Amino acid sequence: MKNTLLTLTALVLFIASGCKNNTALDEGAAEELVATYLKSNPQYETAKIDVGEIKFKSRNDKAQLEKYKGLEEKGLIEMTLQDQKKKFLSKDSTYFYMVSLTDKSKPYILKQDERHVTVKAVNYELDEEKPVSLLQSDSRIAKVTVSLKKVKNDFAVFLKNKGTASNFITKTYKVKFKKETGWILVGE
Repeated sequence: MKNTLLTLTALVLFIASGCKNNTALDEGAAEELVATYLKSNPQYETAKIDVGEIKFKSRNDKAQLEKYKGLEEKGLIEMTLQDQKKKFLSKDSTYFYMVSLTDKSKPYILKQDERHVTVKAVNYELDEEKPVSLLQSDSRIAKVTVSLKKVKNDFAVFLKNKGTASNFITKTYKVKFKKETGWILVGE
């Protein structure tokens, strides 16, 4: 009788634990949800650069030319001097370069046409050192706030708006519990 009672109690506890919804969400699981989301939906800032034949004036466009030459040194673009004109009795010269992208720049290219290319200039990655903030409004909905650090690449010199003064941003994501799939990220 005692043995049957213990078996029956164990069976009831096992069934009760199996039927219980696992709706508990901790910071580690929330961070994993965001990391998975960022792998499939990367966050980044873009910059636009000109390609094809570009005219540089030696005085006015010196800084812009240096940016292009820096990319050429890193093997991301190729520049070929097409023509050079010097104005009569002037110190200012005009250079015409043919600028083209190399295979090394392919991972950065988002959109391209004949004259302009949109490239990734800053990638946002999950900052492992900053803590994850979890605000659970009820057992099925929560907000996860994470810190994303800025990782600049070589095209970052072409950013028009230098952005915030910090090297990270804070972003909040909304997560929801569904019986079929568990916790999923549903939006920002």
